[in-house]
Amino acid sequence: MENHSNTLFNTKNIANSPTWAGELDYVGAALRLKGIINKTPLQLNANLSKRFHCNVYLKREDLQVVRSYKLRGAYNMMCKLPSSQLQKGVVCASAGNHAQGFAFSCNKLGVKGIVFMPTITPKQKINQTKMFGEQSIEVRLVGDTFDDCAAAAKEFTAHNNMTFVPPFDNTKIIEGQGTVGLEILEEVPNIDYVFVPIGGGGLSAGVGTCFATYSPTTSIIGVEPQGAPSMFQAIKAGKPVTLESIDRFVDGAAVKRVGDITFQYCKQVLDQIHLVPEGKVCTTILQLYNQDAIVVEPAGALTITALDEYADAIRGKTIVCIIGGGNNDIDRMPEIKERSLQYEGLKHYFLIRFAQRPGALKEFVNDVLGPNDDITRFEYMQKTNKESGPALVGIELADKFDYDALIERMKQHRIDYSDIRKNDALFGYLI
Repeated sequence: MENHSNTLFNTKNIANSPTWAGELDYVGAALRLKGIINKTPLQLNANLSKRFHCNVYLKREDLQVVRSYKLRGAYNMMCKLPSSQLQKGVVCASAGNHAQGFAFSCNKLGVKGIVFMPTITPKQKINQTKMFGEQSIEVRLVGDTFDDCAAAAKEFTAHNNMTFVPPFDNTKIIEGQGTVGLEILEEVPNIDYVFVPIGGGGLSAGVGTCFATYSPTTSIIGVEPQGAPSMFQAIKAGKPVTLESIDRFVDGAAVKRVGDITFQYCKQVLDQIHLVPEGKVCTTILQLYNQDAIVVEPAGALTITALDEYADAIRGKTIVCIIGGGNNDIDRMPEIKERSLQYEGLKHYFLIRFAQRPGALKEFVNDVLGPNDDITRFEYMQKTNKESGPALVGIELADKFDYDALIERMKQHRIDYSDIRKNDALFGYLI
């Protein structure tokens, strides 16, 4: 059953747009990309199909050359630039998949490229970008945030008379990303639903418009992270809006503002936009790895995460979920597991002030904890005088329904506790 508070319904309004079909040449883009990109598999997933009683196909852009669809748009735009413009060099600002697609394109085209990245970018992403770009690119670390980095990149571009290659807000970028939709339509006819991830809107605009052109009866569902609902809010407001703050965990789809051009397409071709919690995305990542040996990044798991909210609607149907990317740093796995456990109601944190008498902690372990409860974190919050300060206690449950019984036992034994989930500021500071 859909949670309508997290779903924005929209009515396709293609007829009112004079340019929606004419600007985007997906067939031409596909020809330009031939021999450059992988035509990624469209795989019927047995586990998801059985679970939702329908045919669930996964479009595996995590198996793309640079492990994301971003290469399609970057190369399509760059190869269409006049040679005189290309010779002057190109610039991008990105801390992730766009940088890698841009770098690969520079290397293939023999073009000088400058990649601006925030100073906080993990070394793994910097190294991957350098690997794909080889001698054709230079990486510059500028600014503590992406916004600072992007501003510096655009200033550098203008000062040096080079060309800026944006991550999404350009018709040639949209056209390149839209070839994902063209490949889907070439393999599976009569698709009922396509679930597409939304970040800045390039992929959703491209795929949505492609289906509006060649398969208008297919419903297009855009999926965004709950902590970065930039397209959701843009559609509600009738124009792109800049969000004051976002949760950057789903980094491949966490943008404060969608593109002006992508918005114009998305508002016409998306049937619905659905928001999914970041913790639920983490559960999907772990399930895909454990059940299907598929490694996805958080943005790559968005579409599959939304399926249970559409279980009734998709029953007996043919659907496609686009996996946008697989650039998941293994160092993030502990955080992914932690977020998943919290979302599933299996991990809880308390501030507990234990009674100042011998055996109090032992009694807590023996009498308060359930037989399947486990303490996963324990630290006193006052380092100078442990006996008088509260302790931060992390408890992992075997079943989420054990929580109420745990709380009842703490009350029975007069435990002085605070569940810090109920204080967002404190939770963010401590956990």
